[in-house]
Amino acid sequence: MYGKTAMFLAGLLALLAYGYHNLNYNWQWYRVWPYLVTVTDEGFRAGVLLKGALVTLKISGLSLVLTLVIGFSTAFMRLTSSPVLNALVVGYVETIRNTPLLIQLFVMYFVISPVIDLSAFASAVIALSLFEGAYASEIIRSGIAAVDQGQWEASFSLGMTPLGTFAEVILPQALRQMLPMLAGQGVSLIKDSALVSTISIFDLTMQGQSIVAETFLTFEIWFTVAFCYLAMTATLSACIARWEARVRMRG
Repeated sequence: MYGKTAMFLAGLLALLAYGYHNLNYNWQWYRVWPYLVTVTDEGFRAGVLLKGALVTLKISGLSLVLTLVIGFSTAFMRLTSSPVLNALVVGYVETIRNTPLLIQLFVMYFVISPVIDLSAFASAVIALSLFEGAYASEIIRSGIAAVDQGQWEASFSLGMTPLGTFAEVILPQALRQMLPMLAGQGVSLIKDSALVSTISIFDLTMQGQSIVAETFLTFEIWFTVAFCYLAMTATLSACIARWEARVRMRG
């Protein structure tokens, strides 16, 4: 198995090397570093790509928190016996999941934000949170529903309150089901945040576009931008994997 994988990777690298040779492209990686970080008399200073990455992290971090709030809130509403709440949540989830995120961003920024006076940053965070929250809602709902009903009954028989039962018995078991899928949703959120560049937010993608237009360093800049996204998503995945391992050990 490993031999076949090594042969495949070697063949892929050979194909890429052959393609680059025919491309006759003049690589200029040394010109990329100032866009990441510069060294001055006062110390290190972030370049425009790093500043864009920080904007991406800020948008993604705020959106992730709101995503979890929306996800848990709508999941609880869906699990209630109220037909009105159920209908509202189903309508929200189906509408969001069946329309493109780019269109939702445009609606939020060009239609809704002028009415309630939202900035481009706030519009991006809200649109991303609503979009990812719809998927998180179904993940959380299915994770809670997967816990055996007998766990609730056993806890109530011991005199535990509904809130205590959920916090101490149900949620720890549901987390083991939810964390891998929520990790994937968090990674998707970071990648989806690249679309905020379409509403004039100078995130990592927008900064990359500006640099390419100015310098024509097409391959170097986009490879660097891709690596920055990879670093962010891989770090998030590693953190959640470590948390998941701790949850499983406690269980």
